[in-house]
Amino acid sequence: MALTHARTAESAPPGFPDWSHTARQAAEVVPDQAIDAFWRALNHLSAAQLYLTDNPRLARPLRPTDVKETPCGHWGVCPPVNYMLAHLGPLTARRPAGCEVLILHGAGHAGPSALAHAYLNGTLCLTGDGPGWSMPELRALIAGFPHPERFGGEITPLIPGVRHTGGQLGPALAIAQGMVLDAPHRLVVPLIGDGELETGATAAAWLARRALHDSGDHGAVLPVVLANGMKMGGPSLLADMSEDEVRGYFTGLGYEPLIHDGADLPGFRRLLAEAFSRLRPLGATGRQPVLVLTMPKGHTGPQQVAGRQITGTPAVHKTPLKDPRRDEAEFEALGAWLASYRPVELFSTQGRPTDLVRQALPGPAAREPETARPSASLDSQHSRPWPGVSAVIRERARNKAFRLFSPDEIASNRLHLSADGSLPPWAAEILNEEICHGWLQGYTETGRDALLATYEAFAPVNTSLLIQHLKHRRLRYLTGQGGLPSVNYLITSLGWRNTYTHQNPGLVSSMLESEDGFVHVYTPADATRAAAVLALMLAGGDRVNFLITDKHPGPSFSPAPFRDELTDGAAVWPHLSHRGLPDLVLASAGDVPARELSTAATLLRRSHPDVKVRYLHINDLAVLGPAPRWPYALTNQTFSRLFGIDTPVLMAVPTRPGAVRALLAARGETSRFHVVGYQEPGRPTTPEGLLEHCGLSAAALSARAALMIKEYRG
Repeated sequence: MALTHARTAESAPPGFPDWSHTARQAAEVVPDQAIDAFWRALNHLSAAQLYLTDNPRLARPLRPTDVKETPCGHWGVCPPVNYMLAHLGPLTARRPAGCEVLILHGAGHAGPSALAHAYLNGTLCLTGDGPGWSMPELRALIAGFPHPERFGGEITPLIPGVRHTGGQLGPALAIAQGMVLDAPHRLVVPLIGDGELETGATAAAWLARRALHDSGDHGAVLPVVLANGMKMGGPSLLADMSEDEVRGYFTGLGYEPLIHDGADLPGFRRLLAEAFSRLRPLGATGRQPVLVLTMPKGHTGPQQVAGRQITGTPAVHKTPLKDPRRDEAEFEALGAWLASYRPVELFSTQGRPTDLVRQALPGPAAREPETARPSASLDSQHSRPWPGVSAVIRERARNKAFRLFSPDEIASNRLHLSADGSLPPWAAEILNEEICHGWLQGYTETGRDALLATYEAFAPVNTSLLIQHLKHRRLRYLTGQGGLPSVNYLITSLGWRNTYTHQNPGLVSSMLESEDGFVHVYTPADATRAAAVLALMLAGGDRVNFLITDKHPGPSFSPAPFRDELTDGAAVWPHLSHRGLPDLVLASAGDVPARELSTAATLLRRSHPDVKVRYLHINDLAVLGPAPRWPYALTNQTFSRLFGIDTPVLMAVPTRPGAVRALLAARGETSRFHVVGYQEPGRPTTPEGLLEHCGLSAAALSARAALMIKEYRG
């Protein structure tokens, strides 16, 4: 049953694509039978990947030897996903000139669908002969699933056309929103499972678009909710809602729900065309369409087998038939199931999709327009005084293709973005860390620069999203899809000056523990250094950067060593160091540790004038790890030049010390390094009390240094 509205669509703003013309043209040119054939082809290939080793067209009767010994993979989500892919194909092929349509798979379990779609669209290559259609390629698709060494069985960018790793459950809608910001030519269709609706990231993303009103010229997002009634282990919460309740839910969120069960294909085409006619830019006011497809999970699969109910049960989530190679009833059910798609009508003997299927295919992806990005070199930046962090952000925004996202903390973090203190259109605030990350991820995934500015204590909320995104980027890199702008986090409002509940430097510890070479944790010593680091972060690519800097003014240090801090990641500060071999190495990372440890160095000179000290600052904690795990690591020669070979080292860091100790231990350095950092105080205390508790006050560091010298001298 379809739910439509008679409301007349508001006119689209100038420059916004006429997506309604796309729908009309597709309806005139592509018959319903072609879309049905495309859907059946996707369903057949999805099921065949789970079960078959051969006989992909069922050109002869099915044999037990055609069936896999151990079927594996996920079936339940494939039919509704395939239904949407089939209907979006003709629309994508007839998109307005210069425009693009991107589909995001929210659920990672639709791997068979994505692989089938890539094969039918001619972009998949499995046999080494290049992408295209052939019987060897078709056999390799079904027999090799789940392709553990090539693609895997779930949604990843290893599959052509995939722009979001679906296992990152929850942020697909926010990522879609980030992708269309400042891109009026782009339509993104996120496919959101009804189980995914229960996640905080998705729940917040519906409201999040309200924070983007009047924020620029944007593209459109058409959310599609796959309301199939079930999660992995049972009914979803959405399944307990009546149609009126579903309508009321989305209407209350500011959307116009268009509901259909998929049983009437021509009716669904008309509904989808209506949704296209109602598309508006993301930042526009008023209601925007959301499609709710209520097709049952596992639709078109077996209903019952030997008296065992399958439809409507958790059995449809993965392989509904567990052992059809040996179970006669399941074998018969499998044969009937696959035959119901009439695959000989869909594929030629050469493995090519038939003319009818090809009429509905989306065709090649549109080439995205190149986004000009400013560059920043050490030479050009070093020749002038360093601006402040706020000035760097404003300057980058003037060059366009840039966004700042923050969880309601721009003013609190003392970022000055405009002369009158107002929020410029290129900055957006919403009190949700996950949404900010989703927007940033979508924006950078489509070739633009972005920055997320947040409190240190709340940044760890995004730990899982960042770990998943690191996996996504690694896989993109494997396919040769590098060259993306960096993911950039500005972490400030540090716990060293904050209340007990706002003390948690855990995000960067988790990032360092990932041992991912894309990660950089920048710990500049003062505000001018922080601004310089930020400028380079925003001009770089293929990194995941975290800049830790205090929002409160602090001491400035000699700029002379900073060039080496940037190029090597660490450098000696001559003005605090003795000549020759030292008795002790003092190493700071971060502005608060640099303030305290540099003061401790002065105290040590007074109390122990006979002691030779070498002082150095670490600008990037990631360089402490060993190569090749950390591509930008200090070479062994440079590490020895800085830290010595057998000299004791007192290191002060702004993070938990354990992650830094792990980096050093991976180099084989343990006993001579004493790392001091954040330790949980267990109760509220003053900033001074926290430093004392952690052993990071100047006095405590000076005393620790004196003790280390005494122990070292025996």
